[in-house]
Amino acid sequence: MRWALVKVSLAVTTMVVVAFAVPLGLVIRELARDRAFSNAEREAAAVAPALSITTDRDQLERVVASAGSDTGMAVHLPAGDGQEALELGRRRAAEADIAAVRKLGRASTTGVAGGSTLLQPVALSTGKIAVVEVYVPESDVTNGVGTAWAVLAAVGVALILGSVAVADRLGVRMVRPAQRLVEGAHDLGEGRLGARVPEEGPSELRLAAVAFNSMADQVVQLLANERELAADLSHRLRTPLTVLRLNTASLGEGPAADQTRTAVEQLEREVDTIIRTAREAKPQTAAAGPGAGCDAAEVVRERMAFWSALAEDEGRKWRVAGADRPVRIPVARADLAAALDALLGNVFRHTAEGTAFAVDVHNGEDAVIVLVSDAGPGIPDPDAAMARGRGSGSDGSTGLGLDIVRRLAESTGGDVRIGSSVLGGTEVRIWIQLDGRAPATGGHRQPRRRRPGRLAAAYHRSRSR
Repeated sequence: MRWALVKVSLAVTTMVVVAFAVPLGLVIRELARDRAFSNAEREAAAVAPALSITTDRDQLERVVASAGSDTGMAVHLPAGDGQEALELGRRRAAEADIAAVRKLGRASTTGVAGGSTLLQPVALSTGKIAVVEVYVPESDVTNGVGTAWAVLAAVGVALILGSVAVADRLGVRMVRPAQRLVEGAHDLGEGRLGARVPEEGPSELRLAAVAFNSMADQVVQLLANERELAADLSHRLRTPLTVLRLNTASLGEGPAADQTRTAVEQLEREVDTIIRTAREAKPQTAAAGPGAGCDAAEVVRERMAFWSALAEDEGRKWRVAGADRPVRIPVARADLAAALDALLGNVFRHTAEGTAFAVDVHNGEDAVIVLVSDAGPGIPDPDAAMARGRGSGSDGSTGLGLDIVRRLAESTGGDVRIGSSVLGGTEVRIWIQLDGRAPATGGHRQPRRRRPGRLAAAYHRSRSR
């Protein structure tokens, strides 16, 4: 579209320039010709008064010399009253042309070698007609025409280039929003639900961008509802199942106890199957769109209030730090809640009763760190745990837990790391980037941090407590 607009502008401007420049160039040439012959008429008119008074050769030669030059002007006097025909100066016109002017009594021009001549009739006191011939070189006729044509050509080229530049800018103004709309639609079709289109450009494209963004928001909301439902199934079912599994240990031995434990294990496997199926049917999502996000501190307080009841039942000590002030992150509320539930569920599932745990939130200029740590036995092979988080299909692992956390962090350009906590067990660090960079498209990578000083200091202080 952009180049089509430029081509149309180029063609139209060229036609306009040609339509105006060609006639104007011809007019300039005619003006130069008229100017040259007007000067010749003035020179001829300067000789006419002398011819009406005298026909003396010497006097006429002085007049001709004062009016022009002997190479540029000639005077043709007819014979009469006993005088022979007299010619002063250099004659260039043909005798027939001179005779025709003398007979008709009208001035005329005729072409000669190197230019043209003006033949001007002048009445003598004797009643005869003399003819004044003024030579007009071709250089006088075209004087200034070449320069004027060059100026016209330069102006025409400038107009064409200017119109092309303006058309290009207009084309960019129209095409760029259209390209962004196409790219946004492509990204949305590829499953990158954070794709949004700037609402700028012509009014039609702005309306299209508004409609696209509204559609994308609705899609994100619908998928968020589904993901929230999947997370609800995960944690509303897994939490009581975890309690049931822990309580089966107190049933002792016997057929009833064995059947209960078998039923709980079977129910866990069925829940795992449901969660795996929901995960496989769920499209890959990207970072939240412009304006989306949540208060990480509020979500942390809410989820800790939920898990604190079970922690008190199992005699676990727990701690929350850094959640007393708002911490905005570019992550949907349901996504962060699902990630926290996955990590806290792993603490209750894979550590013994009475094991302490903590959640810390660190807010920096370009990133937010969420730490979930426990005092359990730790994870001997963090890489294998992350591989399991991508879904190994082993019993008791749905592949949803750490994978939810990893994809949430990478959707903002951040990452997830597993290490040793200050409590002596496992620490899962979620790095959530705030600078709006493109999300990671795959793999596990360390994001670039532009101003890590303040956040890194807070992070190390938390590990030293």
